Amino acid sequence: MELFEVMRTTFAAREFVDEPVPDEVLRKILDNARFAPSGGNRQGWKVLVVREASTRQALVPMIRPTFQRYRAQVQAGESPWNTIDETRLSKADIAATEVPEGFIQALVSAPVVLLVLVDLSVVASFDVDLDRVGLISGASVYPFVWNILLSARNEGYGGTLTTFLCAEEPALQKLLSIPAQMALAAMVPLGKPVKQLTRLKRKPVDEFAMLERWGGEPLGSKLGSE
Repeated sequence: MELFEVMRTTFAAREFVDEPVPDEVLRKILDNARFAPSGGNRQGWKVLVVREASTRQALVPMIRPTFQRYRAQVQAGESPWNTIDETRLSKADIAATEVPEGFIQALVSAPVVLLVLVDLSVVASFDVDLDRVGLISGASVYPFVWNILLSARNEGYGGTLTTFLCAEEPALQKLLSIPAQMALAAMVPLGKPVKQLTRLKRKPVDEFAMLERWGGEPLGSKLGSE
């Protein structure tokens, strides 16, 4: 595939045909994804390739409470799990929210589930002392995760970057004997999608790119003016 076509058609695949992802294909996907950039080129990522059904099912109770709160907040008109506005919902409100088990089962029932981890002992977290949730650590792992999805798309496969499991990281570390310094960055269900979408909807550039300062003119405002 041509690069821009891959970028414009890599969608969040959550439903897959009942067909395994061969080891040679998965290795090819990861072999290309590994050229993603990372801070100091330290490449602190690790990937757990999970195929065993019992392990995948053990992830369900870890995903459920995070997804339940997410769904409850969305239904209440809130932006879920954001760190600026506290939720108005009580624990009882969240507990009473119905969880569509089919959604979770679709994620863990993918032909293969990749758990992408990052070694925090090699990541330069420059925002560690700021009074907000940390973001910088992700710069050394999420380009790699996105490369996995781009590479999978190029090979006719698909997946999605999910983070519901991350809220239960200690339980996951215990389940799979993961060292304490390894943070879970993403859970990526991967397989051959039931449908291959080719037209995605995204905001136009001028809605998010502005000139010189916050509130500046849209990037496109100067085009054709000279």
